[in-house]
Parts: sequence; structure tokens; C-alpha cells
Amino acid sequence: MDDRLGNIKIIGDHFKASEPNIDSSQDIASSISRPRTDNYPRSRLWSRRKLRSAAYMLKLSFFSLRGLPWGSSTDGEEKVELTAVELESLRSELADLEQKEAHLKAQLEHVDEVLRSARLAGYLYIRTRWKPLPGEPPPLDDTDIDDWLPRFVVLQGPCIFFFLFSTDLSPQDSTLLADIVEIGPLPSITRDDEGTRHAFCILTRQGLRFECSSASKEQVDSWLSALRTDCKFEGSDAATDPNNL
Repeated sequence: MDDRLGNIKIIGDHFKASEPNIDSSQDIASSISRPRTDNYPRSRLWSRRKLRSAAYMLKLSFFSLRGLPWGSSTDGEEKVELTAVELESLRSELADLEQKEAHLKAQLEHVDEVLRSARLAGYLYIRTRWKPLPGEPPPLDDTDIDDWLPRFVVLQGPCIFFFLFSTDLSPQDSTLLADIVEIGPLPSITRDDEGTRHAFCILTRQGLRFECSSASKEQVDSWLSALRTDCKFEGSDAATDPNNL
């Protein structure tokens, strides 16, 4: 039948209804009645396939970045064909990675030991000054000089250690608690871009003064309390009066 409706041509029975398929009906019914737990092995199998594919692509990209040629063995397994120079380069890279791993392990063990054995440890802003000798003019007001540097400070045993970073294996500087003659607070430091930092001072018998500051007042109070106790300055006016520093 070929009818026309205006400019539209109508072809009858062009889209025939598909005849029901007995096998497909059975498949649909079986899939509906099948427990949902059947999907678990399929999803696990699909995950395994994706993992194998991802591992293969990772392995391929790892070696292709270095321009290493790939080949196939007689049993169909992929293998890498290396020249003597490429093999030596790969061995050198593996040795470097092992060295870096050993260094990182040593850093981790050092940090763990510090945190276990130290009485106090944490980052403080530090700067140093020398106390004027007798007869020298008093130092100029250097409050506006921003020469504070972050240091990882550790109170451990009879010493205070100053590390550049917490992962450093050796300190940049240290001082014995027995050499400390004065401890006390300093006026707070206020900066527009950093807010207010609380400060305290440690003076050694050599005349070297460590000025320490932190945005946390609790941290500063903890350091003052611990140092006064360890240095047996508890109740000493000279150790608490900032004017004496």
C-alpha cells in the first residue's frame, strides 16, 4: 500500500512487528529468576581483567618512556630486549631508588625516635642575637626586622637541638641546658600579614640569645614551663622578667 498525505509518502507495513523468539523469552525469564549473587563472579572477573589491562599498560608505559624495545618469546610471553648499556642504566636507576628508600627509612626512624624520646618537639620561628659586652652600647631596636626562620626545635635529654626540618638526621645547632642562664617571655610580635606571634628568649652563658616565637600561645607556654623546670629556674625572677633579657 502506497498512500500519500500531502508531501509525506506513507508505506504500509514497513516496520513489521518482530515475532516472539522462544529462546530469547527463556533467556529473559531465566535472567529475571536468577539470583543477584550471580553478578558477583562476573564483576570480579571483570575487575581482574581491568587490573590485568591496567598493569600491562603501566608496564608498557614504564618501559616505553625509556625507549626500551619489546618483543615476544617462543611461548608468547612479552619480554624486554635490552642492550648492555640499557641494562646498566636500569641497574643504576634501581640502585638509586634503593638508596633513596634507605634514606627515607632512616628519616622516618629518626622522626619516630624523636617523637618517642623528646620531651618537647615542634616548629618555632627562631632568630639569634648576641648580648652586648660590658661597655658596649645597647643594641638598637630591631623589632621591625623580619629575620625569623622556621626551625624544628627538640628538647631532648640535656640539650636543645635546632633542626632545619623535622626529617633532618643531624641538627644545625644545639645548646646545653647547663649553659642556659636566663629564660623568659618577650613582647608579642604583630605583623599585618601573619597576625600576632608570641615569643620567648633563651640566653646562654656565652652571650648567645635564641629568640623563639610561635602563633600558638599554648606552645610558647609549654616551652617556657619545660625549660624552667629542666633548668631549675622555677620561681627565679631573672628567668621570667623580659627586661632582664
